[in-house]
Amino acid sequence: MSAKKTPTRKKPPRTAKPAPRARAPVPRPEREKAGGKAAKPARAPSMPPPAPSEGARKVALLAAQAGLDKKAAGVEIIDVTGKVDYADFLVLMTGHSDRHVAAIAGGVDQMLGDNGFPAISVEGLPAARWVLIDFVDVVVHVFEESARSLYDLDGLWLDARRVPMS
Repeated sequence: MSAKKTPTRKKPPRTAKPAPRARAPVPRPEREKAGGKAAKPARAPSMPPPAPSEGARKVALLAAQAGLDKKAAGVEIIDVTGKVDYADFLVLMTGHSDRHVAAIAGGVDQMLGDNGFPAISVEGLPAARWVLIDFVDVVVHVFEESARSLYDLDGLWLDARRVPMS
């Protein structure tokens, strides 16, 4: 019997690794001054938090009142000024059924429109589990009970200030 020759594999030629690039030196903060104390970085002067406009406050209070007129439950006005850039206030309220949610949303839209604050967008009305009404600086959320607990916007904005409805 003759031995079978197995073909030998040729190894690919080794290529030289590229030389590492020289890095620019990273500036390091001073550790100590001559007096032995660490240097503190300069801070920008703190700005007072932005204040919501009175017009937005009026719209939020009107929306809350319109919800209460339609027997909405859990009405809250949340001041999100300076925390988000799309609104100054969120108004949250709850209806007991999809028809109740639709009626509340319609009542809020009607009352604010009659007072010169037309909505620029209304979303979610066909299903009416969660209706969002955008009044530029105020966003109104009308939830069904199960949707409000599921999305938990109250918990998301737990650190935001609540506006009393008086």
